[in-house]
Amino acid sequence: MTSKAPAESRAKPLKRPTQARAKVTVQAIFDTYVRIWQRDGWKRLTTRAIALEAGVAVGTLYDYFPSKHALHSGYVRHCIESLLEAIEVQAVQPGDLSWQARVSKLVRILSGVEGNQNWFHPDMLELESQVAEQKHQQRAYEEMRGIWRRVLDAAADLPAMPDPATIDALHLAVWGGRRYALLLQLDQPGMQRWAEQMERFCQLAISNSVADGA
Repeated sequence: MTSKAPAESRAKPLKRPTQARAKVTVQAIFDTYVRIWQRDGWKRLTTRAIALEAGVAVGTLYDYFPSKHALHSGYVRHCIESLLEAIEVQAVQPGDLSWQARVSKLVRILSGVEGNQNWFHPDMLELESQVAEQKHQQRAYEEMRGIWRRVLDAAADLPAMPDPATIDALHLAVWGGRRYALLLQLDQPGMQRWAEQMERFCQLAISNSVADGA
């Protein structure tokens, strides 16, 4: 009789790829997962179908993801890490951006109107309760809030750091707004208009916070 993994462990990825070849394999699994998920729907999606279409052995897929819930959990984590990496590259690392330009870039990436972020889909919100515990939500929140500080720390022309309450409020406004816009399935022009308003709102809030603390 074969033993089965506990239900809670089957909803979580077993390991992360570390070698280049393994990363390519997992990326192929993610890409195939999204393609089948959007084509056939969540209920008809199976890990076996993903492995077959991705061209990997079922056992290889199970080495990382013991169930489709675990695969989705790993995919969400991949999305967050990709988002943070894009902000790091475009809003933190450049040395010639004004603080306003950095904040604008940050807001546009977080809001989803800039960059290749087709992976962030309204269906992800429906599956969230099945794969994300409170501690996972808290970790993502801390990482997102941390990237705001990294962007502002990189702004040599910013006279002072805004107070923490302002940073928290801006992050919740942008990220919470994006999630609600996804829930409404706001069209691209609507998202663009909202993002432009959020850029101005965040820049003004930061200016006011810095001025109040001077």
